[in-house]
Amino acid sequence: MIKCLIVDDEPLAQDILETYINSHENLCLVKKSSTAFEAFEILHQQQIDLMFLDVKMPALSGIDFLKSLKNPPAVIFTTAFPEYAVTSYELEAVDYLLKPITNERFQKSIQKFLKLTVMAVDEEKDYTYFKVSGKLLKVLHIELFYAQSIKDYIMLYTRNGNFMVHMTMKYLEELLPKKQFVRIHRSYLINQDYLLEMGKNQVRIHNVEIPIGENYRKNLAAVKS
Repeated sequence: MIKCLIVDDEPLAQDILETYINSHENLCLVKKSSTAFEAFEILHQQQIDLMFLDVKMPALSGIDFLKSLKNPPAVIFTTAFPEYAVTSYELEAVDYLLKPITNERFQKSIQKFLKLTVMAVDEEKDYTYFKVSGKLLKVLHIELFYAQSIKDYIMLYTRNGNFMVHMTMKYLEELLPKKQFVRIHRSYLINQDYLLEMGKNQVRIHNVEIPIGENYRKNLAAVKS
């Protein structure tokens, strides 16, 4: 699930966005905030994948707030003022929604976010696209050794180098083929094809020892040794 945060000082705008988010199967509303300062605290306490951010708010604008963040989540601006659209794209915002926001326009924005973040893949495809440094990178599943969760990011270890992407481990687990990739730890997901050894408390993938989490031992039951 994509964890969302609404930052808007208008209660009606919050309610509309909350309704849209709750109606989308891939979205989950974590918190609502009426100021940038509240949002700042939430971002340091919760994992947020997508932030719906109003432009004009008390004390600190949405644009200035976004500029102040070192590692912001993906952002969709929501505002009644069209004149800030250019600035929002300079800040690499996913989209710029003008109020009143319709459900149809909201859905298009989410589709844009999904395409920019990672292109959905079904079990028949042998690759996944990831957004790395602002560009889409095609990663063949056969080339991905394992993935490691590092705070709000995922490090992908591949034949062609290591790549950092902004997403949750749960989301990555849902995207990759379950027949090939298995979660063995809260911070690790491995490609079974590269499993060299499996011990009591760790496995060896591509000459790297990776711990087995107690809550994930059952996931290894179907893995061939």
